[in-house]
Amino acid sequence: MADESPPAAPVAEETAPAKPRRRRTAPTEPAATAPAPKAETTPAKKAAKDEEEGPTVPRRATLPPRTRVLLGVRRSIDGRRPVFGRQAANRYYRIGRDLSWRRPRGLQSKQRRHYGYRAQIVRIGYRSPAAVRGLVPSGFRPVLVRGAPDLEGIDAKVEAAVIARTVGTRRRLILEEAARKLGIRVLNPIVKGETEA
Repeated sequence: MADESPPAAPVAEETAPAKPRRRRTAPTEPAATAPAPKAETTPAKKAAKDEEEGPTVPRRATLPPRTRVLLGVRRSIDGRRPVFGRQAANRYYRIGRDLSWRRPRGLQSKQRRHYGYRAQIVRIGYRSPAAVRGLVPSGFRPVLVRGAPDLEGIDAKVEAAVIARTVGTRRRLILEEAARKLGIRVLNPIVKGETEA
């Protein structure tokens, strides 16, 4: 009888011993150095800098407390006001595309007769308080500006400039710089600074 022995285990190939793992160390911070002393500004330099930069441009209008309250009331009315859909606006693209409003005048018009399933019609109760009508959300009253003389009559605390759309880029940049030096807010600037909240 032949001598049967169990099959030999596969011979493992010799491998190089594993390298020891290195620990990651935090990067060494440079020794703390004393901050460089700020260059002292003389009053003359500071005045020249302020004159060059101009007064700070206000982010919000200076308003009496009652007007501020009415702005909040207007905000809540805006949230409740429906979209006034024109009659048959869903039927014809030419009527509904620009969201214009025309009062329904038809004798059998269901919208004119306030049937509940029709769109609401424009009524006086949806209007904002008269004292804040025409103000932008930050409280400024917009004033249309076409040239540098228009900027001189603006009260920077309660009014803001809106540069006319017909003004070209070169003149617009000049107007924006002039308004910044006068401390007047521009509501439609090309050069965006801080975003209006």
